[in-house]
This record gives sequence, structure tokens and C-alpha cells, in this order.
Amino acid sequence: MLCAYKPQDMSEAHLLRQLLTDHHINCYLSGEYLQGGMGELPAMDLLGLWVAPEDLGLARELIGDWQQATPIMPEMDDL
Repeated sequence: MLCAYKPQDMSEAHLLRQLLTDHHINCYLSGEYLQGGMGELPAMDLLGLWVAPEDLGLARELIGDWQQATPIMPEMDDL
């Protein structure tokens, strides 16, 4: 397996793991349980999303697209 991305925090890690899973890319999230040992403060560079070598290109493309996406906010009139 190869590291496709190192998430900033657990929220980003889980969002991206679900994104990859939705696109039929099996991935492993490393460091998920190590971060809890550091307490409430975020521990840097412990998390990693790992994929099979044949999925690396597509995984990085999907993650890049997700990072560059602009959130769609509802219009105030629609609320």
C-alpha cells in the first residue's frame, strides 16, 4: 500500500476515507488510534490514508478535486 494523503485531523481523515470508499477505492487510515493517546490537542503527522498502488492516481485526483471544491451555500431566501 502507498500513502495517498496525510490528513490534517480526524474529521478530514474520515471524510476523505468515505469519499474514496464511495468511489470503490479500498483504503486504510493509519494513526487513527494513536491520536487519542495525545489527549485533546491534535497530534501532527500521525494520520495517513493508504491505498493500493493501482488506486493511487485516482485517489490523489479525487482528494485534489475535493480540496479545490467550493462549498455551495443555500440562499438566505430559501431558508
